[in-house]
Amino acid sequence: TLKWGGGRSYPHVAAEAIHAAMQADPRVTVLTAAMCQGNKLEKVRDELPDRFFDTGICEAHTVAFAAGQAKGGMRPIVDIYSTFLQRSYDHIFQEVALQNLPVVFMLDRGGLAGPDGPTHHGVFDLGYLRVFPNIAVLAPGDAADLPEMLRFALAHDGPVAIRYPKASAAIVDRDPAPIELGRSETLRTGADGCLIAGGALLCECLAAAERLRDEAGLEVTVVNARFVKPLDAETILAAVRNHPWVLTVEEGALAGGFGSAVLEAAADAGVDAGRVRRLGIPDAYVEHGEREELLADLGLDAAGIVRACLQLDPTRSVAAR
Repeated sequence: TLKWGGGRSYPHVAAEAIHAAMQADPRVTVLTAAMCQGNKLEKVRDELPDRFFDTGICEAHTVAFAAGQAKGGMRPIVDIYSTFLQRSYDHIFQEVALQNLPVVFMLDRGGLAGPDGPTHHGVFDLGYLRVFPNIAVLAPGDAADLPEMLRFALAHDGPVAIRYPKASAAIVDRDPAPIELGRSETLRTGADGCLIAGGALLCECLAAAERLRDEAGLEVTVVNARFVKPLDAETILAAVRNHPWVLTVEEGALAGGFGSAVLEAAADAGVDAGRVRRLGIPDAYVEHGEREELLADLGLDAAGIVRACLQLDPTRSVAAR
């Protein structure tokens, strides 16, 4: 069952969590690069101006500045759109990850940014971040995960990236498991297949699971991966071993993304990944459009996930509906 965040979006939820963290700990700062309004940080700017830094359109400096703050004992949060954090790639490497500094990256608009189009779709972040040693890369399955992930990140002794979409704040009606390094959350179990969500398409996966049960009599497991790095290899590889098929689902580029991390883990463990398939953004630039329309076009909405699952089901020879 899904609940909606009272008209709030993921950026609203993130901004509220940042504000709460700054009130609770005087070491916490927030840095953005001319994205105060987009990141919903006006309240932080107005109420806590001494720890709010807008560096202008200079993402590389933002990250280097944050690294200096971390070196000096602060707990900086870098709040930048996923697609624009790419501009600071060398600084993420040299200034933060290499030195294992506790900088938190909040990647707003992780996924399809809708009408802003291909320059703004944040679809490459999982691939460009998970290659660095020391960094933990998280993707909340729903809006309830996001504040807890920020709490985890601010207590973690090293760099952490959290990516979330520009979308309405959906909340899965559950008692969430605590956020623990490299641990996923299994929301439902079934023997007929497994959906592993690497991020906020968890809600679409759960809706697809309901349809598979109601329309096709299939009971499938649904896993909220939470961590792209370090991956919960124990849970995920057990799912690969124990289900007739596994489908990974991510709102990001398939090349180097979450599904690729699952395949790598299987290969490294000597687990047969022949029954694993990946859903995500293909090797093409996605044009403008409302997020829901783009997800449908790419087969990443609940209906598309159902179609992909029915094609994988070994008991069915009929075409997916």
